[in-house]
Amino acid sequence: MAELYFDMEKCTHCGQCAEQCPFGALTITEDEAEINASCRMCKLCIKACPEQAVSLVEEEQQVALNKDDWKGILVFVEQETGGVHPVAYELLGKAQELAGKVNHPVYAVLIGGEDAGAQADHLASYGADRVYVYSHPELEHYRGDVYTNVMEDCINRIKPAVVLVGATSLGRSLAPACATRFRTGLTADCTGLDIKENTDLVQTRPAFGGNIMAQILTTHTRPQFATVRYKVMSAAKREDAAGEVVECEVTPEMLRSGIEVEEAEVIERTKAIEEEDVLVVAGRGVKKQEDMEMLRELAKLLGGQLATTRPLVEKGWGDVTTQIGLSGRTVKPKLIITCGISGAVQFTAAMNGSECIVAINTDPNAPIFSVANYCIVKDLYEVVPELIGAVEERRKQD
Repeated sequence: MAELYFDMEKCTHCGQCAEQCPFGALTITEDEAEINASCRMCKLCIKACPEQAVSLVEEEQQVALNKDDWKGILVFVEQETGGVHPVAYELLGKAQELAGKVNHPVYAVLIGGEDAGAQADHLASYGADRVYVYSHPELEHYRGDVYTNVMEDCINRIKPAVVLVGATSLGRSLAPACATRFRTGLTADCTGLDIKENTDLVQTRPAFGGNIMAQILTTHTRPQFATVRYKVMSAAKREDAAGEVVECEVTPEMLRSGIEVEEAEVIERTKAIEEEDVLVVAGRGVKKQEDMEMLRELAKLLGGQLATTRPLVEKGWGDVTTQIGLSGRTVKPKLIITCGISGAVQFTAAMNGSECIVAINTDPNAPIFSVANYCIVKDLYEVVPELIGAVEERRKQD
């Protein structure tokens, strides 16, 4: 990793480098140039210096990282309307597992408005040894720079070896900003996590369109950041013993922001396919877009939702929010019925944790049958109408 070097003998203290910095990361004093954590290594200061006093040098003489200084697994707990996002419990479950292998504590951090701490005691019963709460009216709505400031304070306070964040819309915004702030690594959309004895996190995620599963390690910097998909880890179970809740001070410096929230509105939340107990999934075997309604009807009768595969999304027959696969969503419903799906590994890897898998395909050698509990070798256009009729008849009897 490289770093900025200021030759103070050449520097005339003109301040042009600081003026050109879009992140406010530079302060030029009489004796030195101060670089704060907001630096993004954009190199504009190098170009702005008329005396060429600023340069980029490789940190060959950097002191080796002492991994023993970084201990613990920190879980960012995302809050949404109505409580904690369920991915937090999965992260806490995985954090307990990882921490147990290296004898580290588990931490959780809650950031939000005045009622942010309402969930703290509850979370402390799900495996967190300590829950850090940052509560302030100006933290009620997410602002990337402010939340990053708060996370920076928490990480500097406890120095965790690993930071886990849910791969939600908010998490995918927050985690990269935090990783950049600490100039460390981030692996996004992880589907598997393990840890070595030296606390290097083994992060598994799909790569090259899901054709391979890559294992990524951050060996030279700390903390190690990872965003984790919802519904791929087992959720933590509630325990009798509870961890400690720590109320943290929110300073004016943390709240300094270039973003102003003028108005906020709660959008009615629709149930995501990851939360459904029943899914009917349409694949290449569906011949026409109008035929999707037949599968949607079956899903509705069963109290579930229609999902799709990547080829149908690319055709415009489905939305990315309903796509199952390594390049889409990972699901674990109680019942999943796949219709006209061959079962490529990119698809099966994202749904093979389902409790009951029913596969309908005309090809008896389709790979989907190797993971299915019930295999129906028949045309979906024959099977689905029969299923609809059977469910309707059962409803009449009930």
